[in-house]
Amino acid sequence: MAEIIQAEGKQKGGKKKAKKFSTHIDMTPMVDLMCLLITFFMLTTAFSKPKAMEITMPEKKDDPTVKAPEIQADRTINILVSGDDKIYYYFGLADPKLPLPQLVKTDYSKDGIRKMLLQRNKLVFKAVTDLRDKVIRGEEVMADSTLTRKIKELKKSDKLAPIILIKADEKAKYKNLVDIIDEMAICTVANYAVVDIAPIEKQMIDGTAVSAPAPK
Repeated sequence: MAEIIQAEGKQKGGKKKAKKFSTHIDMTPMVDLMCLLITFFMLTTAFSKPKAMEITMPEKKDDPTVKAPEIQADRTINILVSGDDKIYYYFGLADPKLPLPQLVKTDYSKDGIRKMLLQRNKLVFKAVTDLRDKVIRGEEVMADSTLTRKIKELKKSDKLAPIILIKADEKAKYKNLVDIIDEMAICTVANYAVVDIAPIEKQMIDGTAVSAPAPK
């Protein structure tokens, strides 16, 4: 805050002296503002931590003699991600030499892809939810690292849990892939991987796929 001090006086002969002004700047408010700014930057810096997302990718083998691991068709769920926030899924295997499975169109809502995943993974989801609730209520006391380890053990214990194959075409956005991986975490799905989409699956999305006739 600046203060202006006025000084007046009379010279000889009754004439008034010219007014002289002196200024003084109070820096106390500036110190308070600086402290507030330092506190603001300290808090925002602490909260803005980089976040990482764990994505399971299939391991590539250069050795042609090594066979890829076999996946049970009845446990496999293929999720196809496309542009305009479109998402599809089907069960089993899409082989052009066999009758193609039914392709179901859904969305990212709780009544869409999440509902299907929870139904297929309900045993693991219930076990993990019950364990977390016991820790929150204080019925079981354990460190965060122990809780994480036990949750991983519960996810691997169910031999009938679904195996999710996530496939995105060239129309899909990065956000779509992030959203579906978030659904894996929400539904406590342990077995999932991001793989390349097959040509027959692109045709299934476009509606141009030709299915082989069903065996008589």
